[in-house]
Amino acid sequence: MPDLRVAVDAGGTFTDVCIYNSSTQDFHVTKVPSTPNNPMQAVLDGVKRGEIDLADVELFFHGTTVATNALITRRFPKAALVTTRGFRDVIEIRDGTKDNLWDAYQDVSGPYIRRRDRFEVTERVDYAGQIVTPLDEQEARTLARKLKRRGATTIAVCFINSYANVCNELRMREILEEEIPGANVSTSSEILPEIFEHDRFNTAVANTVLGPLVSDYVKQLDDELTAGGYVNDLLLLHSGGGSMTPAMAKHFPVRLAASGIAAGAIAAKHVAAQCGYRNAVGLDMGGTSTDISLINGGELRVTRQWGVEYGHPIVFPSIEVLTVGAGGGSLAHIDIAGALRNGPQSAGADPGPACYDRGGTEPTNTDASLALNRLGTSLAGGALELNRARATQIIDERIGQPLSLSTAEAAQAILKVANANMADAVRLVSIRRGLDPRDFALIAFGGAGALHGAGVARELGIPVVIVPPSPGVTSAMGCLLVDIQHDLSVMYTVVASSADLDDLNRQFRSLEEEAVDRLHHEGVADADVVLQRGISMRYQGQWRSLQVSMGSGETALEEAIESFHQEHERHFSFRQNALPVEIYQLHLRAVGKTPKPTFARSERVSNAQAEPHSHREVFFDDRWYKTPIYDREALPVGFEFTGPAIIDQLDATTVVPPDTAASIDEWKNIRIQLVQAGEEA
Repeated sequence: MPDLRVAVDAGGTFTDVCIYNSSTQDFHVTKVPSTPNNPMQAVLDGVKRGEIDLADVELFFHGTTVATNALITRRFPKAALVTTRGFRDVIEIRDGTKDNLWDAYQDVSGPYIRRRDRFEVTERVDYAGQIVTPLDEQEARTLARKLKRRGATTIAVCFINSYANVCNELRMREILEEEIPGANVSTSSEILPEIFEHDRFNTAVANTVLGPLVSDYVKQLDDELTAGGYVNDLLLLHSGGGSMTPAMAKHFPVRLAASGIAAGAIAAKHVAAQCGYRNAVGLDMGGTSTDISLINGGELRVTRQWGVEYGHPIVFPSIEVLTVGAGGGSLAHIDIAGALRNGPQSAGADPGPACYDRGGTEPTNTDASLALNRLGTSLAGGALELNRARATQIIDERIGQPLSLSTAEAAQAILKVANANMADAVRLVSIRRGLDPRDFALIAFGGAGALHGAGVARELGIPVVIVPPSPGVTSAMGCLLVDIQHDLSVMYTVVASSADLDDLNRQFRSLEEEAVDRLHHEGVADADVVLQRGISMRYQGQWRSLQVSMGSGETALEEAIESFHQEHERHFSFRQNALPVEIYQLHLRAVGKTPKPTFARSERVSNAQAEPHSHREVFFDDRWYKTPIYDREALPVGFEFTGPAIIDQLDATTVVPPDTAASIDEWKNIRIQLVQAGEEA
């Protein structure tokens, strides 16, 4: 029987592969350089390098950047939008907000579909779902023929108030499919049956433009895996923290945006729980960016509205992750005022940092770590050799000489600025919400997270840093921890005190039937189906709502109202028991359970000892230290040591700075205890 579970996370610089044997409970990891022009090639390279026989694979998980990169670069197929007459510019007018309120010169980027490709037809549905003006079918058919002549085969249909009545949108889709055989048509009522036309229109448009790209990529990869002997569905991680099959990805490709980012957050939550921390910050630092996630009270924060770019909302439940332009490849530069800056520009995978010797001419964080000897000259098990002389030359020319600093001082300054940028991001997700980072642990992972984790923690006063056993492929491991998951919703606006519980249950059962159909289509057995009801509520007259869980018993509604009052008080520090509560929306999370890996806990070894395989001079805090270099595989559980130390492994390098104490715990994590000001080492 197949006993391997494989997870592949495609990043900007490296593609990580995590292999778990369910029979022996052994993990094996590897990584290969990403191939931005053909992401699938890196996945196949990873399978080959990991010596994986696909016939032995039980489940294959994949976190992909295809959708995210397409939204960033806007390399879309030609697409069109059909909307209600008078609403052609909804996705351009947006909601009138700006990312930076005080920057009068900053413009929000344009919509995903240009105005020349947006068309109107005559139809109208009112807020209650009554058809005020039927769809003008002759006009609709004429438009469909026009789109065919223009070569448009990817089309979004977004009618006003279609969330309340889908008839006109569905009829428009039928006409388009009749006139344009093979057209890829998405309707806003199918993608997101919710009020607020800008949110709904933009989510549907993003879903539409990603459709052909994601479908082609997923189909090709699925075919390659099948040809290699894999017999089950490819499972694709989506932004909500679950997975979906290629069949569902074809209908909801926009859910794959931020796919790999969610995997890292899930893995951080798992590591924190293993180590007994209910509060933790995930620091996932890769080659291009750093993703910050927050675990508070044992749960990840989930947001209902997010986007790859400001002003272009994607309204699906998504694990809340803050991304900043700070990665191993982030470029250090001096701005016009003479100040040292770090990122967000990145050297990426090609040409990469200067030390890669591939044509990079600007210093990066990787070059700085190498110049300080914190990083060795070999990465990914010898797959990539680094040129330290080139790194020091570039840092000296670009940063050291202009700022009158030695090469080591300049490299240290580069890393301090990078750490400060990441610390600011952590403050945004913690202090801004009234949470003190000093009450949290820092989970440092990603290819560069373990290099910077202690520095970021010290900047924030965080007392402990946890580095997982395979930090460079931790996000890939997160893919192994997810279930198949779908999130459905329907508008349902009524004062809670006058709501008909029977009708409410009928609405939920309708969502549950659709969800179960989807899961059955994906091969999930009834015994593995879990349905979780949710309900959004607000005080009457409010605009924003809060979602709470909803039971199914006779007192479920009363319990949900009380939960809403409590949640409102927790979020906003007050509650209004005397005000009527209004139901706004019904939600359903449908989960199809998948097998999870079992992590073996090791026994601590008393007086565990390990010897470094070498020593080298490493720069910390304005001077050089003779520093032991350890091989992580040789460190036994229970081994305790003090900094400075460098720990090498295939997928990452961990820096343990001076004035810290570190140990290997029973899960083989490295725990670094930072000594704060006023404490004794």
